[in-house]
Amino acid sequence: MKRIIQLSLICLLIITIFIFNKTYFSKNEKIILETDIPKDQLNKETDNNLIKNLKYEVRLDKNNQYIITSNLSEISYVNDVELVKMQNVKAIILDQNNVPLTIKSDYALYNNSNYNTDFSDNVQIQYLNNKIFSDKINLNFQNNMVKIFQNVSYIGLGSTLKADNIKIDLITKKVEIYMDDKNDNVELTKNR
Repeated sequence: MKRIIQLSLICLLIITIFIFNKTYFSKNEKIILETDIPKDQLNKETDNNLIKNLKYEVRLDKNNQYIITSNLSEISYVNDVELVKMQNVKAIILDQNNVPLTIKSDYALYNNSNYNTDFSDNVQIQYLNNKIFSDKINLNFQNNMVKIFQNVSYIGLGSTLKADNIKIDLITKKVEIYMDDKNDNVELTKNR
């Protein structure tokens, strides 16, 4: 009887060691996940994280909110700062009256530490009945400035405006419209 108990304990010990070894010391198998991301959206192979349908919601202060979304994003870290390269981007800035300023673009680079965003390619801004089209926008929350530049067109208030640059102070709402070359003039056309 004593021998059976000893043999049972040894078998139990061997089984326990086997299970423990299999659970904690076995080699991890690589799992390959296939995604349905079109190859033309990814220009190069990357070691960064790719995320579909990413959304950030940021409360800028007690009255203002910034929401940015994208269809495809790549997250990378540069000097411990999270940078997000975005494709098919839509951003909304809500003021204290919940009036939205909407920005759409093909691409954007979003800094998650200070919320600054650089929009590029087919950029459109809509605020109330006003529309602005450009190649690039720099949204800088640290300086409370928006710089709209390269092929800027404004449509609204019964007129069309063409310029190289528009700067908007987010606090004072002061707008500065100017050309890169001081000899060129801003074009203003009244719509009929």
